[in-house]
Amino acid sequence: MPELPEVETVKRGLNKLIVGKKIKFVASDNAHSFPNSKADVDSFLIKSEITDVRRRAKVLMIDLSTSYTLVIHLKMTGQLVFVDNTSRFGAGHPNDSLVGLLPDKSTRVNIEFTDKSHLYFNDQRKFGWVRLMPTAEVPNIDFMKKVGPEPLEADFKVDEFIGRFKRRSRTTIKAALLDQAVIAGVGNIYADESLWGAAIHPSRLVGSITDVEFKKLYTEVRSVMNLSIEKGGSTNRNYVNAEGKKGSYMDFARVFCREGLACPRCGAEIVKIRVAGRGTHICPVCQKI
Repeated sequence: MPELPEVETVKRGLNKLIVGKKIKFVASDNAHSFPNSKADVDSFLIKSEITDVRRRAKVLMIDLSTSYTLVIHLKMTGQLVFVDNTSRFGAGHPNDSLVGLLPDKSTRVNIEFTDKSHLYFNDQRKFGWVRLMPTAEVPNIDFMKKVGPEPLEADFKVDEFIGRFKRRSRTTIKAALLDQAVIAGVGNIYADESLWGAAIHPSRLVGSITDVEFKKLYTEVRSVMNLSIEKGGSTNRNYVNAEGKKGSYMDFARVFCREGLACPRCGAEIVKIRVAGRGTHICPVCQKI
């Protein structure tokens, strides 16, 4: 599943491409992928204009002039591909649908704009979805009510960061970082990178971590995620950025997927262990249990 920096990269790319376009036609081949009534589509989607593209955690939202919103979750294999007469921009799972003729057998939703450009939602495994709902109701989705604050927002200060984690004092810090109810959008790559940067072992209980260590972790979470956005996301095998190119963050990764290589801080060999049910990369010298 894409992590926050990848979805942010998609959001920024689509904002440049589709805001201001008017929707002429919508087709879908799968009720799970597009669980919307024809009456709602006809009334609130067709002939509407796109006013904004937003992100909350790992969810995309395309706002419409009708005060409705398309809420989109790419899940594991989703793609968004914009195509017009002169250009093509893709984001998501990097299979041939990013570059091939569309629609194809993986296309679940086809949105045609009045200028004859298209936005395609492709999804091989059919786990992702595009839901149409009143914009005012989006905050009431169960996920939206439960998800924690955005770690990169300017008003998300270190004291709030520490306080939210301390509520999980008997949880491992890796599990707490991955818990979307604590903070939004941190996945496996950025949890490992942030914990290495703060020199904290991922198996340590939250209650054992000092405020000084938490302050380092807060800085690292924000730093690695901002760097990843700058680099267009990770080059993890199932994601590319909004121009259909692989992101370059993994070229700068310090510990994730580097088992057997030297720690860039102390030179010890990076190892892979399992924490919180996930493959986890650490330096056993820098990150003491």
